Amino acid sequence: MADKTSKPWRLAAGREIDCAVDRIAGIVNVTPDSFYDGGRHDTVAAAVAHGLGLVRDGADMLDVGGESTRPGAAPVSEDQEIARVVPVIAGLAGALPGLPLSVDTYRAGCAATALAAGAAIVNDVSACAFDPGLLDVVAGEKPGYVLMHSLGRPDVMQNDPRYVDVVADILAFFEAKLTMLVAAGLPEDHIVLDPGIGFGKRPEHNLAILRHIDRFLCFGRPVYLGLSNKAFFGVLCGLPVGERKLATAIASALCSARGARIHRVHDAASVKTALGLAASLAA
Repeated sequence: MADKTSKPWRLAAGREIDCAVDRIAGIVNVTPDSFYDGGRHDTVAAAVAHGLGLVRDGADMLDVGGESTRPGAAPVSEDQEIARVVPVIAGLAGALPGLPLSVDTYRAGCAATALAAGAAIVNDVSACAFDPGLLDVVAGEKPGYVLMHSLGRPDVMQNDPRYVDVVADILAFFEAKLTMLVAAGLPEDHIVLDPGIGFGKRPEHNLAILRHIDRFLCFGRPVYLGLSNKAFFGVLCGLPVGERKLATAIASALCSARGARIHRVHDAASVKTALGLAASLAA
């Protein structure tokens, strides 16, 4: 869906993504325990092949992760994370020159190594809170940066999430973190905002965020959504984890109509169809 007011997302090495239209970030999990596709792409060859398939199906960028951030997930070592993701990023960069690649990490060492291997974006669930050295990496390298809201680390974030007003609380969080990042040296036009669906949120919190997703546009930065196959679809629709593709596509199209521009998903084809249909009906 076109949005003439949306500003571009600037990445590392002078590259940028036009966010005046919807963009799809295809998920490449190189993990044995991710909630949706853990273990399916846990070799370099399988992960690269999966990434190529996502691009054929309509992904505009790929997000590569080597540590599960599902609720209750245990952390892995930085060396293990680097060993998982960096060869995949290097392989994808060689096979798809020019395609924006993202590393899903909160660790400074993994981010720096992945950027050197060809990534242009850091997707950080921690807002630089879990590894303070990451702030120095993103300020120095100036990649695209996904600023995401969460309540604590994945192993504890769902224990008892509480908010006064979930949307207002996340808006205040974004304001503070944007100020921090810009003061450190990362230009604001390198940052997109992810309200963190499922990261320290109950189903009612997720619904409130999605109903009011347009409020996050007040900062003038693109909104990045990671709602693919999330547990709240199970609560709302009674769908098991393997049967949430349609719900993901519908929700993505509805959120696009409210201003969300970047959609991080496991299945690019269905979401591309839904976004295209929504754009045609809105034209």
